[in-house]
Amino acid sequence: MKLANPVILLFLLVLVVSCGEGPSAGPGGSGQFRVAAVFQTAIEEPWDGVIHQACLRARDQLKVQYEFTEKVAAADFEKVLREYAERGFDLIVGDAFLAGEEPLRRVAKDYPKIAFAFGSEFKPAAPNLSVFDNWIHEPAYLCGVIAGRLTRTNTLGVVAAMPIAEVNRLVNAFRDGALSVNKNVKLKVAYIGSWFDPPKAKEAAMAQIESGADLIFAERFGVYEACKEKKVLAFSNMYDQEKLAPGVIVTGPVWDMYPTIKHCIETVKSGAWAGVDLKEWSMMARGGASLASFHGFEPKLPAGVMTLVNDLSVKIKSGAFRVPVDESKATSK
Repeated sequence: MKLANPVILLFLLVLVVSCGEGPSAGPGGSGQFRVAAVFQTAIEEPWDGVIHQACLRARDQLKVQYEFTEKVAAADFEKVLREYAERGFDLIVGDAFLAGEEPLRRVAKDYPKIAFAFGSEFKPAAPNLSVFDNWIHEPAYLCGVIAGRLTRTNTLGVVAAMPIAEVNRLVNAFRDGALSVNKNVKLKVAYIGSWFDPPKAKEAAMAQIESGADLIFAERFGVYEACKEKKVLAFSNMYDQEKLAPGVIVTGPVWDMYPTIKHCIETVKSGAWAGVDLKEWSMMARGGASLASFHGFEPKLPAGVMTLVNDLSVKIKSGAFRVPVDESKATSK
């Protein structure tokens, strides 16, 4: 029998090997980079919604494959994580606060070759678990500056989720910004004890308005309904929510997770992934935080406010001014 040409055999061998290698060959052998997200709440909830939107953008702009599971109960969190890990996703992201922390760390430890990047108030874990948070206290401070100059009653309200670090620093930054321009400001703070309970948030906002608050920082969903009924202005949180309450929302902190997700994907692809704190990618200097559009509200603001806000923004981005980070539980004063 005549043997095949050695050159042809070598070419076929290289072809077979190359088809089976590369990042995330996956079930279909496509070689496409794959991202999975696991969310404890519905993606309608702003915190997880911001991560979801960033992943969708990565899917469209970076041409990665993206799958997600939302509304994952505490009892199922570890199971869902393991299912994605077993399927060999390149990057698994999501939120792990409270009930999700321990399951996440167990799974990440069992799959050291998979990159995990999760919202967490705790430290990263080598070699593969990175953490992030919504470090949007800088634009929250700017909202406080606006509120401190805009208020007529000198009483501001904040309706927030729970008194944990990432929530507290937004509330305290808003307060510090207001006090920086108006020493007479008093702050009413309500924690609703939930990530997503619009009726309870509305009830808390109503109580603050009845107590004299004429501007409310809506750290959680539900505040706008009260503000619309009582004709009180509000500040949104995490993304531009003006369409939910036109004429009611002045502006608000915006959290853009795309710089973080893009950085994660690029780092995994380069083979340089490690368990680190991704904090810097959620701040104004890296484009992870900003103020939402004012949607034409600027002329209604007191003279000089926009100049002050713009000047502070430049100083924050350059590092010339650092917004204080206070993660203690805020109280009404």
